[in-house]
Amino acid sequence: MKIFTLNVNGKQHSISVEADAPLLWVLRDELGYTGTKFGCGRGLCGACTVHLDGEATRSCMTTVEFAEDSEITTIEGLSEDGTHPVQQAWFEEDVPQCGYCQSGQIMTAVSFLNRNPNPTEADIDSAMKMNICRCGTYPSIRKAINRAADKQLSADE
Repeated sequence: MKIFTLNVNGKQHSISVEADAPLLWVLRDELGYTGTKFGCGRGLCGACTVHLDGEATRSCMTTVEFAEDSEITTIEGLSEDGTHPVQQAWFEEDVPQCGYCQSGQIMTAVSFLNRNPNPTEADIDSAMKMNICRCGTYPSIRKAINRAADKQLSADE
């Protein structure tokens, strides 16, 4: 075991774990950030998506050792009160059904909109295609991403 210092949601955490421990389990079990979900454990579904230095990253496939020098943001770190534009859009479009995949969907959408603030429908579909929603809320997800993009563009004007 080794001691790692992780910067999660702007806070420093020292944790003693194996270097190859998946970031997902360290976030959930050791640090209590349970908004990040376990889905497939193979990086295929997107439920475990967090940001490493602003980029959407599958935490089930990312080791603690790899993440140590990064700024890690979980769903809990987007905003303290759910006022991030993407979170607001998700609420306004009533996206979640079971809700299990939604934190990963939101984290992917935020990273995507940071890179592409004015996306087309095809851009959204391409960016979100690797996030699986078993309830099939894809049309609502697309609407929420468009709404968030409009909010962000309006705020920038």
